[in-house]
Amino acid sequence: MKPVIAIVGRPNVGKSTLFNKLIGRRLSIVDDTPGVTRDRIFGECEWRGTGLLLIDTGGIEPESEDVILAQMRRQANLAIESAEVIIFVCDITSGIMAADSEIATMLRKSGKPVVLCINKCDRIGENPPEFYEFYNLGLGDPIAVSSVHGLGTGDLLDAVCDHIPHFGEEETAQDDSVKVAVIGKPNAGKSSLVNKIAGEERVIVSDIAGTTRDATDTYIENEFGKFTFIDTAGLRRKSRVDNQIEKYSILRAQMAVERANVCVIMIDAVEGFTEQDSKVAGIALEQGKGCIIAVNKWDAVEKDGKTMAAYRKKLMNDFSFMSYAPIIFISAKTGLRLDRLFELIGFVDNQNAMRISTGKLNDVLADAEARVQPPTDKGRRLKIYYITQASTRPPTFVCFVNRADLFHYSYQRYIENQIREVFGLEGTPVRFVIRERGHDK
Repeated sequence: MKPVIAIVGRPNVGKSTLFNKLIGRRLSIVDDTPGVTRDRIFGECEWRGTGLLLIDTGGIEPESEDVILAQMRRQANLAIESAEVIIFVCDITSGIMAADSEIATMLRKSGKPVVLCINKCDRIGENPPEFYEFYNLGLGDPIAVSSVHGLGTGDLLDAVCDHIPHFGEEETAQDDSVKVAVIGKPNAGKSSLVNKIAGEERVIVSDIAGTTRDATDTYIENEFGKFTFIDTAGLRRKSRVDNQIEKYSILRAQMAVERANVCVIMIDAVEGFTEQDSKVAGIALEQGKGCIIAVNKWDAVEKDGKTMAAYRKKLMNDFSFMSYAPIIFISAKTGLRLDRLFELIGFVDNQNAMRISTGKLNDVLADAEARVQPPTDKGRRLKIYYITQASTRPPTFVCFVNRADLFHYSYQRYIENQIREVFGLEGTPVRFVIRERGHDK
């Protein structure tokens, strides 16, 4: 395991800017609004030839009674507990605040090594007099940093590494887990699902829609395999995206889908299918991801012997554009069918990565053409010379034909159905690329 480094501090001192600078990409949301980063965000960086796992946290507000801020404080405490070294970020422009002193006391009690980082020092080597007041926190020598410009970050990482026993001797294992993006509209139960399967309070859970703003990763290894769950901010209708933070969150969710192998599309069983659910699913469809439709809060639905069958039939109609996706009825609250969900994720991942030999594909093509003749137009009949698989994730098939304009969508769908009937490909979209013989287009 890579050494875990937690970045903590009160809100709006530049923790996320520092985090993004250290990992070399914009992963944490950066905004002038205090409390933008709510959950723990993980990212990797390399220093002195060894990898570090950084955790960005929501700002700690020791005396806050606000529900969200109180949960942010708990998330920061969880990050501190799991970290080997803590970077405590303060803001030189505001000096030592009461919250800084309280956080310093909390960190000293934790017994963990702490590196005191004084941010927004734009001139390294010319520290103003107020820089030295931070010695009063009792956390050793402060390190001057400008997270915006990257000044002093090397000294900061050197100080962090000095606190790590046997630094540089660990081996980095390749991550072979199945990446799972949990997506859906706000308040569908995505964070509750991640917390349930992780067995800890991994992501902030609240009845307030839109609580999760960042995408977070949770690694799970069990009898079903290795999985990395990516919890994402709920996707809202564009008309309701009324501030920059929401826009960042939608972009983050789209990036999470791009990183994933399989997408679990969460539906609120009580609310039922909405137009927004189809748009959320459309993001996964466009990127060719394996998909599972998970109907959450099934424990809250009044049922009889026919309820599930009727609900499934309606969803199959609502998701007619994604008829290949399996449907599972779960409860993130009680853990209902979560074992089956793990099995489905592994199965759909394999289906999305399936490769079929050219010989087997053309056997299916010959049988399909014998059953239903290819279409004709003005005396010309479509000829499909052969079909081959070009790539996986999703399975992509190249068809070589005499005339591409004769290969109508309806006949493509027919060939797709014949391939699915023989090989399954459950849970994954398939794509066709049509090539006219002798043409590059």
